[in-house]
Amino acid sequence: MSARVADVMTTNAVAVRANAPFKEIAARLRDHRVGALPVIDKDDKVIGVVSEADLLPKEALEAGYEGHRGLSGMRHRAEQEKARAVTAAELMTRPPLTVGRSDLLSHAAHLMYDNRLTCLPVVDRERLVGVISRADVLSVFGRADADIRREIVNKILLREFLADPARFTVTVRNGVVSLKGRPETAEMGHDLVAIVRHMEGVVAVRDKLTYPPATSAR
Repeated sequence: MSARVADVMTTNAVAVRANAPFKEIAARLRDHRVGALPVIDKDDKVIGVVSEADLLPKEALEAGYEGHRGLSGMRHRAEQEKARAVTAAELMTRPPLTVGRSDLLSHAAHLMYDNRLTCLPVVDRERLVGVISRADVLSVFGRADADIRREIVNKILLREFLADPARFTVTVRNGVVSLKGRPETAEMGHDLVAIVRHMEGVVAVRDKLTYPPATSAR
């Protein structure tokens, strides 16, 4: 997937200052229907992220959750500290995970997946310039099937591989690409499938190519 963070990110990012009180953070999360907020300093540099999960311990512990025996001692102490926190600086997770505008969308997706995050601040020299969410990352799959097929035929086959598109049958349905035809070499066929698989909006590739027989080395 060659799309960049700048292609899909939200530029009017909602953030809070380090001294923002608990109630203000809760209100912004609710009003803007987001799961997390970047925390910025006086120079608009991202210094942390505060999420719904950071706010929950206060309500949970007040309801008697502090007696839950399934928590480890370390986690229990961390939850108690969160419950006592009253400002963004005390609640936030730091250092924050961030991405840049020119980063690949796949990089942002991996960070979110690996760290179970719903969104990431987008920074330029540490200053907040936007936010990218899971929904933003998934938006590339809204690309029209006709656009995907056009790129495969006109850009990949014709320009990158210098191949005659008439030798191939390319169909795209709901983002699933089916490739038929006979590539000049097995290597060319495998490269074609790999490139198409990483195109924007491609959900999967059905490799139905007829590969030429391998030649034995003499």
